[in-house]
Amino acid sequence: MRRIHEALGPSLLEIVFVNDGSRDDSWAVLRRLAATDPAIRAVSLMRNYGQHNALLAGVRLARGEITVTLDDDLQHPPEEALKLVAELGNGYDVVYGTPARLPHSMLRNVAAWTTKLALQKTIGAETARNVSAFRAFRTSLRRAFEEYRSPYVSLDVLLTWATSRFSSVKVEHRPRALGKSNYRFSTLVRHALTMITGFSILPLRLASLTGFFFTVIGFAVLIYVIAVYFIHHGSVPGFPFLASIIAIFSGAQLFSLGIMGEYLARIHVRVMERPPYAIAESITGGTAAYVVPAAEPVAAVSDRT
Repeated sequence: MRRIHEALGPSLLEIVFVNDGSRDDSWAVLRRLAATDPAIRAVSLMRNYGQHNALLAGVRLARGEITVTLDDDLQHPPEEALKLVAELGNGYDVVYGTPARLPHSMLRNVAAWTTKLALQKTIGAETARNVSAFRAFRTSLRRAFEEYRSPYVSLDVLLTWATSRFSSVKVEHRPRALGKSNYRFSTLVRHALTMITGFSILPLRLASLTGFFFTVIGFAVLIYVIAVYFIHHGSVPGFPFLASIIAIFSGAQLFSLGIMGEYLARIHVRVMERPPYAIAESITGGTAAYVVPAAEPVAAVSDRT
């Protein structure tokens, strides 16, 4: 809090916290802070929904012209936010704070790179390689996804629905001050799959191309079998040949069915109209009020998981 106020000064209109189902006393701490700081707005979600869902909640609550999202573990120094805001003045709508050096383990960095590559394939923008949770964007962009209700959320993809003017700047990225990250290799891989199958038809096209490719192979094998029959007056010998062909075609079919299954699963979830988050309690200006879950959409400067 102190560093945010010192970095951004009196021009800062509000600080929005999203308590994403934390298991410690974070919400009690936010209550005490809000009682003494009128700039704070905070919401507590009914359970842990995930980082991007919590950020969507926070973004929908923000009232300033510019929204800056950052983690609460001080990996993103608040002082560096000024660089992002300054870059917005150069005609961009979204600016990412890209760390000059990744502070995580090699496996975690590889997973993060895979996620960014998936995002690049999804939105078709080179800037996706510079995506970071430390970002600044014009709050008005949220109008493009104000009706979004799916539980599968990728804030970076949603921002592409409103603009193509992206940029990035190098910023300092520090190790976590406290605690351990909930983002593991498997978590990042699942997020990458969510982006690819939830916001793109690329896998379906891949399944179609796979089917076409193996259809061509099937015709080639048929021509080969016919040629062997007429040239050598007999069929192609050997069980291994037949078993290999069956295995290849069965694998291609199961792969395509798996992709279609992923899309059907996401359609099923959306038909159920599961909300991306639900609010248990909100605090504004030192007063707490209970609200109907998900009755008021929400927004983010920081999310607490």
